[in-house]
Amino acid sequence: MQKEKWVLCPVCGNKTRVKVREDTVLLNFPLYCPKCKHESLIDAENLVLAVHKHGEDNA
Repeated sequence: MQKEKWVLCPVCGNKTRVKVREDTVLLNFPLYCPKCKHESLIDAENLVLAVHKHGEDNA
C-alpha cells in the first residue's frame, strides 16, 4: 500500500482538499486553501513539498 498525505496550506497550516501519494509529481500546482482563501504555487515529488515564493516566475 502506498503512503498518502494531505497537503497543508503554507500560509495558515490547515489541511487543503488535496492529497498526494508517493508516486505523485506536481509542478507549478496552484494550491488553494478554502480556509484562508490564499492560492500558492507548489511542487511535490516523493511526498516532499516545495512552495514557490510569491512573485517568482519560471517563464
